[in-house]
Amino acid sequence: MLINKRLIHIVPESKKMITTNVFFQWTALLCNIGLMFIIASAFEALYLKQLFFYPPIPIILVTLLLILTRFFSIQTAILFSYRASQSVKTRLRRIIYEKLVLLGPGYSLHVSTSEIVQTAVEGVDQLETYFGSYLPQFFYSLIAPLTLFLVLSSVSFLSALILLLCVPLIPISIALIQTFAKKLLGQYWKKYTNLGNTFLENLQGLTTLKIYQTDSFKQQEMNKSSEAFRIITMKVLRMQLSSITVMDLIAFGGAALGIILAILSFKNGEISLSGCLLFLLLSADFFLPMRQLGSYFHIAMNSIAASERIFTLIDLPEPIRGTKYFPDRWSAIVFNNLCFSYSTQLDTLQHIDLTISRGRFTAIVGESGAGKSTIAALLNGRLQNYTGELKIGGIPLHQIKRDCLMDAITFVGPLAYLFKGTVRENLLIASPDKKEAELWKALDEVGLSGFLRTENGLDTLLFEKAANLSGGQCQRLALARALLHDSPIYVFDEATASIDVESENLIMRQIESLAQRKTVLLITHRLMNARNADTIYVMSQGKIVEQGTHQQLINQNGYFKKLWHTQHPLEQWEKECTKQ
Repeated sequence: MLINKRLIHIVPESKKMITTNVFFQWTALLCNIGLMFIIASAFEALYLKQLFFYPPIPIILVTLLLILTRFFSIQTAILFSYRASQSVKTRLRRIIYEKLVLLGPGYSLHVSTSEIVQTAVEGVDQLETYFGSYLPQFFYSLIAPLTLFLVLSSVSFLSALILLLCVPLIPISIALIQTFAKKLLGQYWKKYTNLGNTFLENLQGLTTLKIYQTDSFKQQEMNKSSEAFRIITMKVLRMQLSSITVMDLIAFGGAALGIILAILSFKNGEISLSGCLLFLLLSADFFLPMRQLGSYFHIAMNSIAASERIFTLIDLPEPIRGTKYFPDRWSAIVFNNLCFSYSTQLDTLQHIDLTISRGRFTAIVGESGAGKSTIAALLNGRLQNYTGELKIGGIPLHQIKRDCLMDAITFVGPLAYLFKGTVRENLLIASPDKKEAELWKALDEVGLSGFLRTENGLDTLLFEKAANLSGGQCQRLALARALLHDSPIYVFDEATASIDVESENLIMRQIESLAQRKTVLLITHRLMNARNADTIYVMSQGKIVEQGTHQQLINQNGYFKKLWHTQHPLEQWEKECTKQ
C-alpha cells in the first residue's frame, strides 16, 4: 500500500510527527464516539419520555469537554501534519543539494539541470502531501475501523462485523488500480520532465532561434511535447475519477448497509433505539477514513513516482572524494601518459605527457577540437575516469579535497557566469572579506573602473547574465573577480574568445602580468596570445605533437609554424581594420 521504507528512512524525524498525528486523530475519533453516544442516548430518553431522569449540567459539561478535546485534537493533528511535510521538504532538498555538491562540476554529465529543478521543486512538493497526509491517514484508517468495531460490537456484534468486513473492499479496489496507475504515473513524470527540458532549452536558445528564424520549428517540437503531456495528464485524471467513483460506491454503499442492518435489528428487537441511532451515526465513520485514504492514493502514487526520480539522482555514482590537502610545497602539475574518452569509440586525449611548472607561464594551443579544453575540465574535476596519471606536487588529483583544489586553482572560461545583482556582489563571490579599495584596484587593473564610476560604482546593477554589459566588459569583470580570488594557480580556457580586440589585448596583458607572480595555464586557439609563454604545448587530434618556446617552435618548421603562418596574416589584418 505505497509504503516506501527507504523514503521513510531518509526522513527519520517524520516518524514521530506521523505517530503524533495519528494519535490525535484517534483521540478526535474517541471524542466523536462519545458525542454520538450522548446524542443517541438523549434521543432515546426523549422518545421514552425519560429525559428528566438525566441531570443536564454534567451532561452539558461532558459534551463541552468532548467538543473542546476533539477540536484541540484535530488542530494538533493538522499542526503535526504541517511539521512533517516541512521537515520532509527541508530534509530532501538538503540531500539533493549535498548530492549535487558531491557530484561536483560534472553533474550535468549525468542529469539535466531542468530535471534537477523539477525534482527539487515539484518532486519534493509531491512528497510533502505523502508525509503530511497520506502516511498519517494510512495508519489512522487501520485503527479507526477496529476502534469502531470494538465499540459497536457491544451493541450488535454481527452488524459491526459485517461493516468491518466491508472496509477492506476499498484498499482491495485501490490495489487493483495501483498496477495500472504506477505505470501511468511513471509515463506522466517522464513526459513532464521531457517538456521541462524542451522548454528550458528553447528559452535559453531563443535569441539564436530568432536569428536563424527557426523558432517555428522549435515551437512545433514543443507543441508535440505539450500535447503528449496533455494526453497523459487526461489519462491520469480519468484514472483518478474512475477510482474515486468505485471507492464512493463502496464507502457509501457500506454505510447504507450498516444503517439497514441496524434498522432491521431494531425492528426485530435485537438492539435498543439508542444502539440503532449509534449505528446510524457511526456507520459512515467505518468507511470515511479509508475513503479519505483513497483520495490521497493518487497523490501518493505521484509521490512514489517522484521519489523514484529523487532516488535516481541520489544513487548517481559519485566521483572519488579526495582526503588530502593541497600540497603547500608543490613543484608541478604533471600529466603522465594520460588518456581520456567521452565515449568508448574514440579517445579525446591520447597519452598526454605535460608539465605545468610552478611559477611558470604555460600555454596549450591547437585548432578547435584538439582536446585543449578537456585538459581544463580534468583539472577542475568536471571530468574524471581517465587513465594514466594527473598529479599536483606528487599527489594524484583525485586524492586532493575538492574544496582545497578550488581554493588553489581559479578557472576563467569563455562564458564566465555573472549573477544578477550588483558589481560588488559579483566580485565578493571570489573573496567575501575584500575591502572596497581592493575591489576598485581589481577593476582598475582590468580597465573597468572608469566605466563603472560613470554608472553607480560598485552598486551598478547587472541584469541576468549581465545582459546590460558588452561581451568584453563581462569578461573583464570575470577576470577582476578571478584576480580577487588570489589563488596560486590560474587556468584561462579560451578566456578571450568572442570579445572585441581591445578587451582581448587588455585581458592578455593582465594574464601575462599575472604570470610573473603566479602559475598560469593559458588554453587558446590564437597563437599570438601564447607567444610570451615559457612553454607552449601544441595539440592536434588529442595528442601533444610539439612543445617549446614560441621561437623554438617556429624554428622547428613543424605543425606550429604551419598554424602560425595561417593565423598571423589574419591577425595582422584584423588589427589594421581595428585601427581604421
